[in-house]
Amino acid sequence: MDDGRIHPSPLLPEGFAVPASRSERSSTRFRRLLDERPYVFAPGVYDPMTAEIAMYERFDAVYFSGYSFAVGYLGTTDMDLYSSTEIADGARRTVQALRKFQLTMAVGDPEGGIPPTRLEIPPLVVDMDAGYGNVFNVQRTAELYVNAGVAAAHLEDQVTPKRCGHIAGKALVPASEMIGKLRMARAVADDLGSDMAIIARTDGVSAVDAPETTRGLDLAIERALRYLDSGIPDLVWAELPTSARGPAVRFAEEVHRRFPDARFAFNYSSSFRWDKDPDPISFEELGALGYRFIFITLAAQHSASLGSARLFKGLRERGHEAYVALQREEWAEKDLPTKSHHFFSGVPYHQHLGKAYDASRLGDVREHEAAPEDARV
Repeated sequence: MDDGRIHPSPLLPEGFAVPASRSERSSTRFRRLLDERPYVFAPGVYDPMTAEIAMYERFDAVYFSGYSFAVGYLGTTDMDLYSSTEIADGARRTVQALRKFQLTMAVGDPEGGIPPTRLEIPPLVVDMDAGYGNVFNVQRTAELYVNAGVAAAHLEDQVTPKRCGHIAGKALVPASEMIGKLRMARAVADDLGSDMAIIARTDGVSAVDAPETTRGLDLAIERALRYLDSGIPDLVWAELPTSARGPAVRFAEEVHRRFPDARFAFNYSSSFRWDKDPDPISFEELGALGYRFIFITLAAQHSASLGSARLFKGLRERGHEAYVALQREEWAEKDLPTKSHHFFSGVPYHQHLGKAYDASRLGDVREHEAAPEDARV
């Protein structure tokens, strides 16, 4: 539906419009993008604001990882320390924020001379970890995800409580138990009339405990084939322990021997020092191998942490000068919506729509400011 068509909305002032794809189900959009693109890339985010920035930069999808949520929501590591309802609520708030952001950007800031920007809503792909328990926990979680507007979710075959795929000590449930969870997630989505995509992840490569005698990449391949045999997963994902390209190539080739049309997900993991890899595999190479969904788990986390650490260090050492320098850098950017928090958060939208709905005490965001126009944010 990305054909340039636009529609008015009752949630917009008269004369403004959004892309017609606003009415398209996010899961349907995700599936369509998988069909149309050599690969779909999604930066990892941890809250609505970072998801909105990704949307503004026009990424096809957005990834909401458990590790990002654990750090951003609890300030702790990825070891099943949050509940299914907590991460589902985080996903719900993020989906709602993306839909609202589409409206606020569609208005722009008429008084400020900022024209409308019509943005597509990127599908949100969300971590479901190991399902937070047994198949009935998966049943509840899947229903929360579907009702939140999640486009795709991934389940992994670790025991509960699970841990990050790059933390030692992982153990696997039997493949039959994992398949039962996949079937339940699909059944819930079907019952709700949703085509939410299901991604099956195996931690077989680096698991230290599993019912099978096979270990390493051979176990991951064996698990992936069993999951695909069930007919449930839309994509399969083997969590790999390093950035080395060899295992990624072999996994894809071996699975394609039996399932030539299989699609894979690839974690371009923030746990790897890609800068130390002399020949890091590219997104294009991964797409050619069949890795149709590619994501960087903690992309926003590392970026935000670097920026915050630099500012805070500067404030400690140079006081107000550090913040002045930050603003100079922000306002030197020609296309950075966050440099005005009023614009980014939708003050112009609320002012204009509020007038259309006869909201009281709207005022003018600028009327109390005596500073010259170029000194306001």
